[in-house]
Amino acid sequence: MIRITELRLPLNHADDALRPAVVARLGLADAELVGLHVVKRSYDARKKSAIVLIYTVDCEVADEAALLAKYAGEQHIRATPDTSYHFVGHVNGEVAQDKRPLVIGFGPCGIFAALILAQMGLRPIVLERGKEVRERTKDTWALWRQGVLDPESNVQFGEGGAGTFSDGKLWSQISDPRHLTRKVLAEFVKAGAPDEILFVAKPHIGTFRLVSMVEKMRADIEALGGEIRFQQRVTDVLIEAGQVRGEGSESRHIRGVVLSSGEQIASDHVVLALGHSARDTFEMLHARGVYMEAKPFSVGFRIEHPQSLIDKARFGPNAGNPILGAADYKLVHHAKNGRSVYSFCMCPGGTVVAATSEAGRVVTNGMSQYSRNERNANAGIVVGVSPQDYRLGDKNATGPVNPLDGIAFQRHWESRAFELGGGTYQAPGQLVGDFVAGRKSTAFGNVQPSYKPGVHLTDLGDAKNASLPIEAIHAIREALPAFERQIAGFSTPDAVLTGVETRTSSPLRITRGRDWQSVNVKGLYPAGEVAGYAGGIMSAAVDGIEVAEALARSALGLPAAIK
Repeated sequence: MIRITELRLPLNHADDALRPAVVARLGLADAELVGLHVVKRSYDARKKSAIVLIYTVDCEVADEAALLAKYAGEQHIRATPDTSYHFVGHVNGEVAQDKRPLVIGFGPCGIFAALILAQMGLRPIVLERGKEVRERTKDTWALWRQGVLDPESNVQFGEGGAGTFSDGKLWSQISDPRHLTRKVLAEFVKAGAPDEILFVAKPHIGTFRLVSMVEKMRADIEALGGEIRFQQRVTDVLIEAGQVRGEGSESRHIRGVVLSSGEQIASDHVVLALGHSARDTFEMLHARGVYMEAKPFSVGFRIEHPQSLIDKARFGPNAGNPILGAADYKLVHHAKNGRSVYSFCMCPGGTVVAATSEAGRVVTNGMSQYSRNERNANAGIVVGVSPQDYRLGDKNATGPVNPLDGIAFQRHWESRAFELGGGTYQAPGQLVGDFVAGRKSTAFGNVQPSYKPGVHLTDLGDAKNASLPIEAIHAIREALPAFERQIAGFSTPDAVLTGVETRTSSPLRITRGRDWQSVNVKGLYPAGEVAGYAGGIMSAAVDGIEVAEALARSALGLPAAIK
């Protein structure tokens, strides 16, 4: 097969225009092109009145060798790479019942870690503290509609993880030389996702489709001998001390876990696919001496505009074109105080959702359905914070930051948001015009907020009772007018800010070595968000695959792969 990249056609080209374009690009007679397959389709919207589609196409030709020789050195015409997935090994025979690998957490990372282990015959046991996805959905809606929170079943905890209640974005900027994202997308299609996710540049699924897909993937894991246990919270880990090594350090090895019921499950291989919000589990692991360190993350607000405003700003006269769909954006501003402000998890045609997992705290996130046809666009407008910022009492203190300080930092601002929202899980909000001017909002304008249970208008930037660190407030206040220069109407006075967004990523990292294992507990595999190696569905899923492979090499006695 021959792969052509950067093949450009007008946005509204005829349905049969692709084949002649391929023939012309390769300099072939039509009869010499045996077949073609679209691998990727993206667009270039820099010139709004002349948007072009950009194709990557795999072609079957009559004489592949001759064509490759003809275009030797041409970077956009090459042999099609092998994007198929290759397992590192497979079990021959039964796996000992008491030594099956454990996967803690059943979000995107845990799902793919468990799926790959199951496909290799290792029959993993998955321990998920939350409920099955449909029961979890009911509990989540109870918070959104009635203000009733279940701390063990919500946007953060339960089958599918936080990614279930999101835009379902299926693209990532991670380096992917092994084409593992292709494996992820293929499994999603097998589970019921539309085929288009295999070729559109920015594929997404949406919450409703994700629910049924997660159920199908669970069934596949179980059919391969895996086991998924819901409402099983891990409260302790069993770590065996080993021999003293150089400089007095001691080798230790995971031997199993303890559940809230008191049950112990033995295992020499445990994947920690915890996500970014299992705070009690982080605290337990820290108490057990599992090495971890504080890491940067970001905090901010959700901003809402009419989706039509974003479409017009991004696509001009081509707004509404079905191929383009609802427009998204990606913005960044480097503020004068040294802070970076950027858009995060942009959800076209979506809603702002309540995403707390702890009583008495308010957290926001964004979500879209597959159709992306809601009235508003929303995105996080967030500011980077560092471990030094976590010292709420004394930022001038020196020495290492406690790895758990980032959790305390998040809780502080989430509790403040609960208070500013009126103490009923309503979120504090403010109109952009009022926020920039530094005055309290008293009534909504043309933009009605989508957050449920509701938005309570206030002054998010009040210097005496600010909703975020004052440095973040100043940076966002400076950034909003600056973003206007990139998207006309972005700082429109009626746009709505809703606070607070604090779960952009994990505030700590359970550090792992080049063998994917904890640096001080062998057999323990931190994965995804909690390892600091993921920031969305795709990157988490890919990390789950790589961790499963590393675990399988150990379990099957294969040579270790060093990253």
